[in-house]
Amino acid sequence: MKRLLLLNGPNLNRLGQREPKTYGHHTLQDVESLVTEAASAYHYKLECFQSNHEGELIDRLHEAEGTVAGVIFNPAAYTHTSIALRDAIASISVPVVEIHISNVHAREEFRHHSMLAPVCMGQIVGFGIEGYRIAALGLINKLENEGREADG
Repeated sequence: MKRLLLLNGPNLNRLGQREPKTYGHHTLQDVESLVTEAASAYHYKLECFQSNHEGELIDRLHEAEGTVAGVIFNPAAYTHTSIALRDAIASISVPVVEIHISNVHAREEFRHHSMLAPVCMGQIVGFGIEGYRIAALGLINKLENEGREADG
């Protein structure tokens, strides 16, 4: 069975409690269940990891090489500051989709720039936790279509 990695950055362990007007009332477990269900419908197994520590996120990205077909990544605040995460994504051949619950482009100016977007396959913003499902389905579609193109 093919595998995907759902990677969540700092403070996402506080979903459901943290700023509900911005992030809603759903928990990280709700997110993981939503993406697990979407992925399993296409015969993908989901591995989930959340950390508030940049180095642990980098390590998980490195470990993704050769072990998962793709990564769905909400880097949270590191989106706007982490050259190290950008370099980690650029160093692997595994496709990464960047996801944000809120529309970061409609928020504070400092949130408008993503250090990671240029090295990611795509970016989903502003759809709440549904964005995770959209990211998973888009990633799976891309992976499956690339597989068919390579075969034929």
